[in-house]
Amino acid sequence: MSKSDRAAVAGESQAASVASQLRTLTGTVASDKMDKTISVVVERLVKHPQYGKYVRRSTKLLAHDENNSSRPGDLVAIAECRPYSKRKAWRLVEVIRRAGDL
Repeated sequence: MSKSDRAAVAGESQAASVASQLRTLTGTVASDKMDKTISVVVERLVKHPQYGKYVRRSTKLLAHDENNSSRPGDLVAIAECRPYSKRKAWRLVEVIRRAGDL
């Protein structure tokens, strides 16, 4: 195996490990009023340090929606990606459930 072959194999394995490390989150679309951008609310449960009760916390993220396919209320999956703009560094992976569907 030559040096270039080893480098190619190492590059492929490194790319595979980076792809598996990308974070994927699930959230609800809060707004789609921007062009090719959606605002997604991601909720999580955090244990209160003193009282032990679980408190609901939310984070609002901007995600790239290339086809403008999602609507407010949709349950979507988003993944980390390169920064598209100052605040937008996530992209829409799939629409899991439409707003009207149950």
